[in-house]
Amino acid sequence: MSVKLAVRKSDGKAGTPVNVSEQVFGAKYNEALVHEVVTGLMANTRSDTSMQKNRSAVSGGGIKPWRQKGLGRARAGSIRSPLWRSGGTTFGGQQASHQKKINKKAYRAAIRAMLSELVRIERLFVIDDLSLSAPKTKDLKVKLDKMNLRNALILMEEFDETLFLASRNIPYVDVMLVEDMYPVSLLAYENLILTSGAVKQIEEWLS
Repeated sequence: MSVKLAVRKSDGKAGTPVNVSEQVFGAKYNEALVHEVVTGLMANTRSDTSMQKNRSAVSGGGIKPWRQKGLGRARAGSIRSPLWRSGGTTFGGQQASHQKKINKKAYRAAIRAMLSELVRIERLFVIDDLSLSAPKTKDLKVKLDKMNLRNALILMEEFDETLFLASRNIPYVDVMLVEDMYPVSLLAYENLILTSGAVKQIEEWLS
């Protein structure tokens, strides 16, 4: 069995649909799995920057400042004590790890589910030609406007510097290699545009 993907031509007209793997582009949508993978990836990019040193993290204070008795001073065991200036902080905040392990099979299954859902809701398109003669933002914008794709992620099989440079100043448009695609990026844009080469790479990767 195969699934047909809609094809858009650079002049805005519809092209002949292409047949692709049902395993990759016709998978059942698993919302719980997608949520688990996406939240896990977002958690792995999270970092805590606020932290206070407790008494064990303060440098110095390896020896007792003075003897226990005979000097008329209060007893002290370490200059790291929270009672001392520049000592450790009592119950100071510590950095926490938000890392979550994501199973490789679950990761690939989530991407298959997301791609398949984009096909079902008609937000995934194959483009026959997006090549530009020069890295001009205007030229790329004209092509996207003709196809009515103003908010889109473009996935390519190999790096195209001209297309990359032309896309940088267009809001809500990004160009990415298939190998750099990840679930969070698929949620960030209304439409997904694939080149023919990108479709083949995705099928090889996710089949």
